Amino acid sequence: MKAVILAGGKGTRLYPYTLVLPKPLVPIGPKSVLEILIRRLKKFGFDEIIISIGYLGSLIKSLCGDGSRWGINISYCEEPEPLGTIGPLTLIEDKLKETFLVCNGDIITDLDIYKFIEFHKEKGGIATVATTKCKTKISLGVIRCNGDSEIISFTEKPEMEYLVSMGIYLFEPEIFNYISKGTPFGFDDLMKTLLFKNIPVYSYIDGGYWFDIGRQEDFRRAQDEFMKNPEKILGD
Repeated sequence: MKAVILAGGKGTRLYPYTLVLPKPLVPIGPKSVLEILIRRLKKFGFDEIIISIGYLGSLIKSLCGDGSRWGINISYCEEPEPLGTIGPLTLIEDKLKETFLVCNGDIITDLDIYKFIEFHKEKGGIATVATTKCKTKISLGVIRCNGDSEIISFTEKPEMEYLVSMGIYLFEPEIFNYISKGTPFGFDDLMKTLLFKNIPVYSYIDGGYWFDIGRQEDFRRAQDEFMKNPEKILGD
């Protein structure tokens, strides 16, 4: 099975760090986020990775090379212009003829990819999304009303729980039937298209740790976690 790492974004949420580094090369301890991710994919048996690059992509190519330092074959897909989170896949459609994994290049997780693949195969759909539960603190008082505009409840600064995408997906080649070519196309566009057409999409709920390094708070949390338990973050 091939893996595709999406690493072409500008990472504006991590300015000023990403003015000089592409987001996947931001370091957590002694290693970049991208290297941590590649090493984890290698651990789960992936021996061929395609990295989609754009912004400061030459730096990513300089670090990763052909992947031989990790015993993995790495090739690249260069976006001529930004194509969103899913659009770049259309540039390598001819290389993705069987089940393939796609992941954002700015995440750190201990997701068990074996179990993820097993779940995907059991469901038999063309798309499965790795998801996790995320709690969000609402910084305002939340009011609920009935149909007569009468307030029936008030909660001060509640904490709400959501199921969110981890930025890791398993796709079948048929997914390309639903992706627009030659234009920016995001994961949100893909989900809306599949749901509109009643194409089943499955959620694999993971209970492990997950950091979206594109968010300042997760970047800090990952650094703090590394200081406490480096083996957990690096996967050693």
